[in-house]
Amino acid sequence: MSKIKFADTVENVITREEFPLEKARKVLKIETIAVIGYGVQGPAQALNLRDNGFNVIIGQRKPSPSYDKAVADGWKPGKTLFSIDKASYQGTIIAYLLSDAGQVALWPTVKKYLTPGKALYFSHGFAITYRNQTGVVPPKEVDVILVAPKGAGRSVRLNFLNGSGINSSFAVFQDATGRALDRVKAMGLGIGSGFLFETTFEKEVYSDLTGERGVLLGAIAGIMEAQYYELRRRGHTPSEAFNETVEEATQSLVPLIAQKGMDWMYANCSTTAQRGALDWKGEFRKAVEPVFKRLYQRVKEGKESTIVLKANSRPDYKERLKKELSEMGNSEMWRAGAKVRELRPENWKKGKKLSSRAQSRDLSRMRAQTS
Repeated sequence: MSKIKFADTVENVITREEFPLEKARKVLKIETIAVIGYGVQGPAQALNLRDNGFNVIIGQRKPSPSYDKAVADGWKPGKTLFSIDKASYQGTIIAYLLSDAGQVALWPTVKKYLTPGKALYFSHGFAITYRNQTGVVPPKEVDVILVAPKGAGRSVRLNFLNGSGINSSFAVFQDATGRALDRVKAMGLGIGSGFLFETTFEKEVYSDLTGERGVLLGAIAGIMEAQYYELRRRGHTPSEAFNETVEEATQSLVPLIAQKGMDWMYANCSTTAQRGALDWKGEFRKAVEPVFKRLYQRVKEGKESTIVLKANSRPDYKERLKKELSEMGNSEMWRAGAKVRELRPENWKKGKKLSSRAQSRDLSRMRAQTS
């Protein structure tokens, strides 16, 4: 395990160089990894592990769309695809990759198969950190480990296929066998992580819930909406407002940040943009710092987890979610986005450029309908 200094903090980091795939295969040579749940993270991690040569089986209820997806991905019913009970029985490492609410609901089923020496693997610290709410309390005789990729399941798979991998955090909550650390490192490299950085179950879920509600999802959506609709109120067209709010950020600026950082992105902008960004950055930071303080405290106190478990356990959760996402997608801002995306070169029909006149007509019609 390498010790790398970030700012004034020394962190434990594991790379592919010091823990190569061959070593990971050796550590897990006699293990059967049972991936329970084939929804968001399940497919990506299971497929990456399979492609890397590990012994993987799937546990998924039938009938369900996720079961059908598993079959389409090449998992064989009765050979590598089983019921949750059968997969949990066979697995020596049970990768518990159901949703947080799903983990609570299926815990009585999975727990009975956690016999001494097995490992219970998570990709989120939620169930363990909030165990007073979830009731997920593993037996003392099993290892409890975590590898949390810093990306959605789709990105975990795509990055694996292009050879880059996604960075992941790792943690050991319970080491019953003396092999928990080796197991978690092998799993982390097995799912294709770029590198692993050490955390705890508690810190993983606190940072994750804060990040999802903040910069990664909630805050970015809220800030984009605020700017877009202010530009619209000031008389700008949907196309102009969307391009200045979303399209330029995602297609031009964010990739530059990913390459070499925020300063690199600034350096590649006009002097007018640089001056304005540097002058206004502090204003936005001051404005949102109180929000993040309140958000983190709510996460720490378990208030956000209470909301998640209550909402996601409702029988009509999927219908409610679909309605909320539909409302977002049908808002003027994101309908404008759909039109703007049609103009991207990769979406032009072969040999036939999309008519800019038709595009302008669509955006003008949208403006008239929503003004």
